[in-house]
Amino acid sequence: MPADMNALADDLAAETVVVRQLVAGLDSHGWRQATPAPGWTIADQVSHLAHFDEVATVSAIRPREFSAELEELTAAGGINPDAIADRYRTMPPAELLTWFDDARAELLSTFRGLHPSVRVPWFGMHMSAASSLTARLMETWAHGQDIADALGVRREPTDRLRHVAHIGVAARPFSFAAHARPVPEQPVRVELLSPGRDMWLWGPPEAADRVTGSALDFCLAVTQRRHLDDTSLIISGPVATEWMSIAQAFAGPPGAGRKPGQFRRGPQPSGR
Repeated sequence: MPADMNALADDLAAETVVVRQLVAGLDSHGWRQATPAPGWTIADQVSHLAHFDEVATVSAIRPREFSAELEELTAAGGINPDAIADRYRTMPPAELLTWFDDARAELLSTFRGLHPSVRVPWFGMHMSAASSLTARLMETWAHGQDIADALGVRREPTDRLRHVAHIGVAARPFSFAAHARPVPEQPVRVELLSPGRDMWLWGPPEAADRVTGSALDFCLAVTQRRHLDDTSLIISGPVATEWMSIAQAFAGPPGAGRKPGQFRRGPQPSGR
């Protein structure tokens, strides 16, 4: 059954509200506050989302233009998120927030009108429109986590994490490819306890390699917002162990991630 683009867009809109609430009351000093991403402020996190919302919209409605720009970027050495962030650092906070609102609104409007299976180009790959929109939700949640960490607040996890977890699982081959490693043929079973206390399952139940734990910890790990040592995930088997050590749900080169001990260890999952 094809994905429901309106339902996906609604979930992304809800995740957008969470980020919007985190930043709406900040003064100029708050916008310049450092986040756990080295060298990035809260403003940088928001400009990153706005910039790539615009890029995703272009990829969907003007794919040739996107592909031409991607070729130029590749010839110049590839995408550089730090350089992109630096491009917008003089933008006043109010203008930046308006840009984010407008870019996100256009993205949602555009993707609601697309068939979920239509292919759109992206960095290093083509993906379905449904996957592209899901990736924007994953990015919104992940960069929202950086903002929440900078502000010292805890966001209430929701079942929208299923989108993030799904991309994390689906990106396993990409995680190996990003590190120039062969993709193992052995399957991995992933069993995650959702915020709503349901079990989310991927992979064959008989697989020897397994990842189990809370959906929140898994999402934090595959978006590289927590070091594995600071999660309660239980990882068994050599393939699962190697995968989770390099897992990344986002496109682009491998990220630096977070240092062990940078955040408190999450609670052990229960209810299985």
